[in-house]
Amino acid sequence: MIRTTIFPGRYVQGWQARKRLGEELARYGHKGIVICDPFVYKKLLPDIEPYMQDGVEVLIEKFGGECSDEEIGRLLSLIQQSPFQFVVGLGGGKTLDTAKAVAHDVNLPVAIVPTIASTDAPCSAVSVVYTPEGNFKRYILLPQNPALVLMDTELIVNAPVRFLVAGMGDALATWFEAESCMKSYAPNMTGDLGSISAYSLARLCYDTLLAYGVAAKTACETHVVTPALDHIVEANTLLSGLGFESAGLAAAHAIHNGLTVLEPTHSYYHGEKVAFGTLTSLFLTDKPTDLIDEVYEFCESIGLPTTLSDIGLTEVSDDELMQVATVSCAAGETMHNEPMPVTPYAVFAALKAADTEGKRRRA
Repeated sequence: MIRTTIFPGRYVQGWQARKRLGEELARYGHKGIVICDPFVYKKLLPDIEPYMQDGVEVLIEKFGGECSDEEIGRLLSLIQQSPFQFVVGLGGGKTLDTAKAVAHDVNLPVAIVPTIASTDAPCSAVSVVYTPEGNFKRYILLPQNPALVLMDTELIVNAPVRFLVAGMGDALATWFEAESCMKSYAPNMTGDLGSISAYSLARLCYDTLLAYGVAAKTACETHVVTPALDHIVEANTLLSGLGFESAGLAAAHAIHNGLTVLEPTHSYYHGEKVAFGTLTSLFLTDKPTDLIDEVYEFCESIGLPTTLSDIGLTEVSDDELMQVATVSCAAGETMHNEPMPVTPYAVFAALKAADTEGKRRRA
């Protein structure tokens, strides 16, 4: 059996870490293109661009808003017109995934500079591609991880708290999916088995969320960086990123992908839908009641979704939920990494049970 664990080339995190950007980017060349999130382009760029231009030359291009084949193609045509030596992704998850995909297609190193800690995408060699309308389309499995991931915690605590909470929702799935893959000998994102390092980091991710999640949310609400905030940013980004990629995905992310077929969920963040997918997976995989209570209590304590209405599905029909369940069980989906056979009906039943439990706890 081959076990493979993969990592980003460098991970830099801290207060005002953006001031290191020029120094860090110079490791990869003297000229690059920055794919910049539209909000960052409008609101934050003046406080970031001078540090990117410190010793290197960059062209800044505004991201179109969706990590789609169409947007990737547009950016590729732009990049192919100039001798760039590196690509930078600046902003949120879809901007970063697009930068990774584009850099791969032109065989350039990519530096990832998140301005929020809302997903575990930054460290990974994976890009998630959607249709222009926002429906999940496919994963792109890239041959290598980003050369650099730089997390400026000052930027993160000045972003809306909902982003940090959504990141905890994404990270919440990490251990449960890793544990399923470990039990079933399912492959990780490289196609090989996970390592004990990956499984251990996935467990550390979960333990860190429980220990520091509430305190980190409080710090973010106050716009200050505390040790708890630092721990959660690392859990959301590095621990969850290494955990999902090198240990494996399973039901929670498959359910997320199924949920994207229902348009009302499109205004909710990836991590919010993954969190409900995790709750659903607890019923699907017959977890003990005390563990179900623990996970619901955590979600409630920081404001993650615990009912379908929390992700826009207030009046969802059984037929629509069966559609979600069917898509989540499609051939090739990570649902099949669970250590037992899973049917669309079993997922449908778990979706209903998770929603009912969330409502019961509010009564």
